[in-house]
Amino acid sequence: MNSNTKTMLTQPAGQAKAAEPKELRWQAHAGKVRAYSMVFALIALWIIFTVVTDGIFLGARNFSNLIRQTAVTGILSVGMVMVIITGQIDLSVGSIVGLSGMAAVLVQVSLGWGLVPSLLTGIMVGLAIGALQGWLAAYARVPSFIVTLGGLLVWRGVAKGISGGNTYPIAVHSFKALGQSYLSQTSGIILMVLAVAATIALVFHRNKMRKRHGLEPWTMGLAIRILLPSALIVGFVVALNAYAGVPIPVLIFVTVALVGAFATQNTTFGRYLYAVGGNPEAAKFSGINLRGHVLATFCILGALSGIAGIIYTARVGSAGPDAGTLLELDAIAACVIGGASLMGGRGSVLGACLGALFMASLDNGMSLKNVPDFTQDIVKGSILVVAVGLDVFGRRKD
Repeated sequence: MNSNTKTMLTQPAGQAKAAEPKELRWQAHAGKVRAYSMVFALIALWIIFTVVTDGIFLGARNFSNLIRQTAVTGILSVGMVMVIITGQIDLSVGSIVGLSGMAAVLVQVSLGWGLVPSLLTGIMVGLAIGALQGWLAAYARVPSFIVTLGGLLVWRGVAKGISGGNTYPIAVHSFKALGQSYLSQTSGIILMVLAVAATIALVFHRNKMRKRHGLEPWTMGLAIRILLPSALIVGFVVALNAYAGVPIPVLIFVTVALVGAFATQNTTFGRYLYAVGGNPEAAKFSGINLRGHVLATFCILGALSGIAGIIYTARVGSAGPDAGTLLELDAIAACVIGGASLMGGRGSVLGACLGALFMASLDNGMSLKNVPDFTQDIVKGSILVVAVGLDVFGRRKD
């Protein structure tokens, strides 16, 4: 392994950035271009659907529904992008969502368990499945495509078996509230103020770290880095407060996304994920535990699938044997549309979340226009193929 790669993996984030070779700086620049392109594409999609629905699409009620609809796919995409960055794939998350939700409701109905035990049951089921599949992919060296393709069928079968093919209503009211309730408008405003304050503090902290590591501090761009995200936060909360307040599932999704973004961008664990997927041979020679990191990403995705299963079940109000069908395709599509590469080594939590919002916007807008289901499938499938094709073309140019 060359000295630049070793320096990048071992130094702190600011120093590693200063030591990046030109190729890695170019890849980072290309990643920003893809992220901005995703934002512009999302804005264009919103404008189109707003026009064709006579303003209903971005109305207060539908906007709240759209963001709630994004939460489940968004939570899955946070874990999925970590798996994809390491060069793996998970096709079973939809089935895990269904099984986790079913397990959480069954312990309420059959055993009389309350909120906390049922939540832990759902999350632990997802975590256990993720650990099993991760072990098979990382240590037994069974291709993750095969492991999770089998899991897609196995876990769906288990859900049907333990439920007897029946649908069970949620027995604990507070459990249902996790998918259907909202923060009060006052709580939303308090959360907005705290988020803006945290954004300002984070920008100044990063500017201080740039100075410490000998990089040029932000001057003219400092105000933009504060005002733009702050304006987005304020607009987001005001728009949601215009209907019923910030939905609880959205609050959970944002929390998961922030933790995921921090873990991938500001920790040694996150840097190693990119190394494992981008250049596994170099990562191995540098002493990185490749198998351990692959196993960890599957465990994270499994736990997040359990959380998504709880929210999905709570939002619907019952647990059914077919819950979560095809959610794995939405999560993978969100990651790829958001800039992740199925070849590994490329992707971001922010991009995956934007991709999830893009996919939810497609579903929501086409449903408002009463577009037939088969047409919706054709459109979403075509977009996925185009996104993968653009990624392959971009890598060939690199």
